[in-house]
Amino acid sequence: MMTSQTPRAIFSTEDFGLIREAIAAYVREIGDDPRSSKYVSLHHRLGRALPKG
Repeated sequence: MMTSQTPRAIFSTEDFGLIREAIAAYVREIGDDPRSSKYVSLHHRLGRALPKG
């Protein structure tokens, strides 16, 4: 008999903060590169994933 298991999170809340920090540093590094807008959007979305407080 198969039991239903709740999927485990891949990233912790702390991981989101670290990834977001790394993306911010990369955006500063690439400056006016056309790809920077995509990274800025990703940075913003990751910030929305973090709990407030």
